[in-house]
Amino acid sequence: MSAFSFAHEVESPISPRRIFKALILDSHTLLPKIMPGSNSVVFLQGHGAPSSLTFCLFSFHHPPLSIGCLIRYAKHRIDELDRENCRCKYTLIDGDIIDDRKLKMVEYEVEFVDDSRGGCICKMSSKYFSDGDIEFGDEDIEIGKDKAMEVYRVIEAYLLANPDAYA
Repeated sequence: MSAFSFAHEVESPISPRRIFKALILDSHTLLPKIMPGSNSVVFLQGHGAPSSLTFCLFSFHHPPLSIGCLIRYAKHRIDELDRENCRCKYTLIDGDIIDDRKLKMVEYEVEFVDDSRGGCICKMSSKYFSDGDIEFGDEDIEIGKDKAMEVYRVIEAYLLANPDAYA
C-alpha cells in the first residue's frame, strides 16, 4: 500500500476552543443548518467519541476529481479526540472517492493551537492510502483543500457573526 501526504495551516481570529467545539464536536448539528449543500451528518455508531462512525450526505456536487469521481457522500471514523488540546484524528473509510477506486482510505489530523492574540492556528494534515498506481495531481489536492477550507470558512463566519455561540 502506498501513501501520499500533505499538510496545511490556516490562521483564524476564533479561539481554539470555540472553533474546535463548532467544527469538530458539533459539526453534525451545525453543518446541515449553515452549510449550503450539506444535507445531513449523522452518527451511524457512537456519539462522537473515538470509534464513532459518521455519515455525511451532500446535495451539491464537488467538481470531478481527475481520478474520475464526484463526492456525494462520505463515511468517517473518529480515531482520536483530545478535547483538552483541541485535536482530532479521523479516517475517511467510505465514500464516492473510495468506491471502485484504488484509493483505500484517507487519514486526517486537525489541531487548533492558540496564537496568543485570541485566535488560533489550525494545523491540518491528510494522508491518502492507495493500492496501486493512483496519481493525485496538484488539481486534486487544491480541490480537496478548497472544499475543506469552504467548510472551515463557513463555520468561522458563523462564529464571528454569533460571538456567544460555542463560547
